Amino acid sequence: MTIARRTARRPRGAERRAHADNTGGVYGSMLAASVVVGADHLGELPRLELVLLLLLTGVVFWMAHVHAQLFGARLAQQSVDRRTVLHVCREEWPILKAAVPPAVAVAVSPLLGLGVPGTLWLALAVAVAGQVGWSLAAAVRAGASRRQMALSAAVNLLLGLLIILLKIVLKE
Repeated sequence: MTIARRTARRPRGAERRAHADNTGGVYGSMLAASVVVGADHLGELPRLELVLLLLLTGVVFWMAHVHAQLFGARLAQQSVDRRTVLHVCREEWPILKAAVPPAVAVAVSPLLGLGVPGTLWLALAVAVAGQVGWSLAAAVRAGASRRQMALSAAVNLLLGLLIILLKIVLKE
């Protein structure tokens, strides 16, 4: 969907939430899972480093998506005003939002008595659960049938399990 079409019909409040695109959350959760899998060389403060890595990677990818949307609008010769920028920032927000639950899981892992390896597995599980949850929310908001919702959740669970398999094969 182009920025012009998105900004031409600006839904408000509940209507905007009903039309929210949660696919960015799926992408963000998958990104968070990938960050956890790749986080094998953490320093003296591994939990703090992982929380920062999750959140800052989410911020960078969010900014990249916002830039890509706005740059695409400029290429299409559309004007980009403040409202458009804010709209695109909100639209891409689920990418960053998806990094928060795994980061929180890392932050609270000492309270659960987990060491660093257990913390990594917890964060990975939370990211994959988020990926499935975001995909299910996207399917529900799109008006999908129960079968389509189940298929969406199953495909995303399979993708998450593939990331976990990569962790097991490549890191363990």
